[in-house]
Amino acid sequence: MTIEFDYPLAAEISRNVEAALTEDVGAGDLTASLVPGERQVKATVISREAGVLCGTAWFDECVRRCDPTATVTWHGSDGDRIAPNQLLCEIDGNGRALLTAERSALNFLQLLSAVASKARIYADAIAGTKAQVVDTRKTLPGLRIAQKYAVRAGGGGNHRLALWDAILIKENHIHAAGGIAQAMTAAKDVAGQAQERCKFIQIEVESLDELNQALTAGATMILLDNFSLDMMREASRINAGRAILEASGNVTLETIRGIAETGVDRISVGALTKDVKALDLSMRFIG
Repeated sequence: MTIEFDYPLAAEISRNVEAALTEDVGAGDLTASLVPGERQVKATVISREAGVLCGTAWFDECVRRCDPTATVTWHGSDGDRIAPNQLLCEIDGNGRALLTAERSALNFLQLLSAVASKARIYADAIAGTKAQVVDTRKTLPGLRIAQKYAVRAGGGGNHRLALWDAILIKENHIHAAGGIAQAMTAAKDVAGQAQERCKFIQIEVESLDELNQALTAGATMILLDNFSLDMMREASRINAGRAILEASGNVTLETIRGIAETGVDRISVGALTKDVKALDLSMRFIG
């Protein structure tokens, strides 16, 4: 399937893989030297549990860096649901090189598949509502773009990528600016100077009174911080479609459906990228 993602990935994949192999291989793989240098092998990667596949390009780049002549044949694409014991790919290449690439390649595939799988679970939990689950900046250092891509592969959406591409006005910003109206005015000035770099302005509110102030100040994207379900329902009524409403704060798989049914447009979940357990995948040499 095609994953819509508006950040160029090629350079990021190259950077991620370069860092991973430098960290893992360093001056050379001592153990792989036990394998005759000319030996060609076949290997497979299979899933040990159900989930969503993601990270195939990172896997391919790890293999290619270690053996430019190797071939990887995939039996699934990023975003595909996978089942236990499913054959994911077959690899033909130099045995020594594949042993060197194995850990880094699987690390990327297992991590990104785990993120995509969690995003899919949350997205499925609110299916049929108008709400979308989105990620946050709570990502592993150096892997933010990769993890945000994985969220998209799992059916979720992306919040801002980083501090440089959008404005999120929080409590301390409001306090320092002198109030919601003043913070919104300053944000519009900053966004104008940043031009296309600033994708949106969002302001966080902690009460219905602050919601009304934000709407009066012209906010078009509002974050409801730790609102109760009743407050979210009332916020949706007051808003009446004027701004995009996003719910945030202690969202779990058990609570997300009820939140979505209050009428909010987005629900941000830090756990999509922060609290993930690697998907169980395995590489085996078969010849």
